[in-house]
Amino acid sequence: MKRVVILCAMVLILSITSFAQSPTNYRPNNTKVKLDSTNLPIVWIEVDGVMIERNNRITARMKIIHNGDGMLNYADTVAHPDQNIDYEGYVGLRYRGNTSYSRSDKKPYSFRPLDKPLEEGGEKKKVDILGMGKDNNWALLAPYSDKSMMRDLLAFEISKPWMEYTPEGRYCELFLDGIYYGVYILSEVVSKGKTRLNLPDPGETDDELTGGYLVEVDRFSEVGFGSKYHPVSSTGVKYKNRSIRFSYQIPDYEDMTEGQIAYIKAAVNRMEDALASANYCDPETGYRKYLDVMSFIDYQIVMELGHSVDGYRLSCKLFKRRDSVDSRFKLALWDMNIAFGNNSTCECWRTDTWLYQNNEIFYDAGASQLVPFWWYQLNNDPEYTAALKDRWAQYRKSNLREDRIMATVDSLANEVTSFGAEERNSKAWPRWGVWVWPNYYVAESYADEIAWLKNWLHDRIAWMDEQLGYTSALRGDVNGDGIVDVSDVIALIDYVLQGDSITTVDPYAYDCNQDDDIDISDVIVLIDIVLYGIQP
Repeated sequence: MKRVVILCAMVLILSITSFAQSPTNYRPNNTKVKLDSTNLPIVWIEVDGVMIERNNRITARMKIIHNGDGMLNYADTVAHPDQNIDYEGYVGLRYRGNTSYSRSDKKPYSFRPLDKPLEEGGEKKKVDILGMGKDNNWALLAPYSDKSMMRDLLAFEISKPWMEYTPEGRYCELFLDGIYYGVYILSEVVSKGKTRLNLPDPGETDDELTGGYLVEVDRFSEVGFGSKYHPVSSTGVKYKNRSIRFSYQIPDYEDMTEGQIAYIKAAVNRMEDALASANYCDPETGYRKYLDVMSFIDYQIVMELGHSVDGYRLSCKLFKRRDSVDSRFKLALWDMNIAFGNNSTCECWRTDTWLYQNNEIFYDAGASQLVPFWWYQLNNDPEYTAALKDRWAQYRKSNLREDRIMATVDSLANEVTSFGAEERNSKAWPRWGVWVWPNYYVAESYADEIAWLKNWLHDRIAWMDEQLGYTSALRGDVNGDGIVDVSDVIALIDYVLQGDSITTVDPYAYDCNQDDDIDISDVIVLIDIVLYGIQP
């Protein structure tokens, strides 16, 4: 009898242990959230209770409903059987991310469409998802600490007009095994596909060996190689107990030959040697021979605008095409969810400092990865800084106009609020009034979070304007004399009626209603400005 009791107790313990360890796939705090209709695409993933892994892909089934922009999508596919299925099939699914995985309850995913299940020898296939072009490498980003749920998309949108490649992303609402998991961003990743970086597979000899490659300034845990050079402080002092690490991204390390590995390491070494040399500014022998200056300036602008803690020292993606196309390294944007003030660590919430000069703070905080020395060198080259100021002024008159940035924020916010997606997400993952790593500001509501983000952007833009010597034109100062009066009305009427030239080069001055067109409606707005001081 005693043995029976012991055996029963052991069975009970094993059953409890088994239950405690049963896969839950990090379900939301509230698993009872309902979705009837939404303006966002609906993504269903089915894994039949199998635990999703971080390093290995499992077979999942995916279905995406998207009836088109401006149309509603319905979760009840029986009552609404004729909806547009954007994608339906197998995917190889795993968790992705570093801190976005380890520090967030809501986990991001990586998926690759498959022609059949992995267990049956399934191979990845290229599909066009939500109009973003055919590829076989996709991500479902999971905005969690970013309570605005827009920081990645905001960075993508504002940099898209001028960076050579910026990922596309679309909001969606996700179900996993029938449970509502909230608002996600179905996104491209920085990869080699024709609709992305369009990098060829490198060969073994001659020009084919020289491209295409992508390496990333990354963590020491990733497969890669180390730099010969140390990071430096804001005054150029070397941190000899810190190193810079590059990881192999494209091609996959296991697919690279010894010759290809040797080539890309040597190419990075040549770039860094040039930057570290005494004559690094020389136009012929210096760094300009090895890196695309405008690409680095564009990257710096968006990193500094976002004051991104990871911007230079992590997720910094360098790609290189074949020498016959372009022998220089360029940069691609990624990972901005803890940028734009959403970081209480290392003073990255501030609006009044340069991030590239932040190594002292990173070092004192014990960070293993510091900003590479390149940025110190580049920003001590007068020609580079002059080009940086010119580029900033150019963008401030176009897509980095403050009104356009704020309009982008409002547009993204409207996407997730107009049909209740943000409200459903907040029911699944309640966080308002609660600190979540690494929040600096703890908002009480979505409207509060957006208002704070817009104030942060305003202050950051104003500080960068001051540092980079940019002064925006007065709206309505058509003749550029520093005063808005009746003479500007006359000049604008002459332009609208006769096509006379406008002396100012800043479209902000004469596009008075900010609709990107100059016509009689701008004259009407300008008259209101002159007579009544009314600004649109």
